[in-house]
Amino acid sequence: MKTKIKQAADFILSKISKKPTVALVLGSGLGKFADGLKNATAISYSDIPHFPVATVEGHAGKLVIGEAGGKVVVAMQGRFHFYEGHPMHAVTFPMRVMQAIGAVDLIITNAAGGLNPAFKVGSLMLMSDHINFMGTNPLIGPNDSDLGVRFPPIQGIYNKELINEALKIGKEMGAPIETGVYIAVTGPSYETAAELRAFRKMGADAVGMSTVPEVIVAAHCGIKRVLGISCITNMATGESETAANHEEVITAAADAQAYFLKLVETMIERF
Repeated sequence: MKTKIKQAADFILSKISKKPTVALVLGSGLGKFADGLKNATAISYSDIPHFPVATVEGHAGKLVIGEAGGKVVVAMQGRFHFYEGHPMHAVTFPMRVMQAIGAVDLIITNAAGGLNPAFKVGSLMLMSDHINFMGTNPLIGPNDSDLGVRFPPIQGIYNKELINEALKIGKEMGAPIETGVYIAVTGPSYETAAELRAFRKMGADAVGMSTVPEVIVAAHCGIKRVLGISCITNMATGESETAANHEEVITAAADAQAYFLKLVETMIERF
């Protein structure tokens, strides 16, 4: 693993002149932020040693390094999912590489179904915590102490100061912004009504198929602060007769982009 991380990191560093300090993971329909980076270098995932290839609609499959908010950032324009058939170490490999090229902070985003009936489609939910309901963990297997400790603490990884700052900024710009708990499932099938009702009783406010493995590995490899942002693209309370679909998710994420883009850039300035 260490050799693969170094080979991927060295390749990326050979293409750029400045190391990034902030990593971004841009979820379904939210990749437009990377298009606005200044002095940007875009690298296809297929060109980076040992990177998987994104296969999901709405994920461009590029790593973009550029400037935003006075910082150099590295942005994943599309991510990898467990349901695509990638093993967990491949899903989370980019997190280790972004940390290896200089990233110390992380803004991670996703499109999610709203479990909390107080939410609305198009709302942004700042992740206050998560529930891993994927039935696995990316750290299962032998641990290399050079990459991280055997039992990394995860509690508190979603930085409260960043959440409070983002909530304040979102409200100032008039964005529909909330805080809540994200629950991760494997997918790719959407959840049944009974599952959604059960997740609500467990204390989850939004449900999705990503993010949690990446955050666990971010904590393991030394990322110091994480800000998680879910774009609520459909309501998933378990009380509707309308079935969710991926096209709806992409459209709702696009509709929320104005708030999302401004919030992310402003938060990068505040890091």
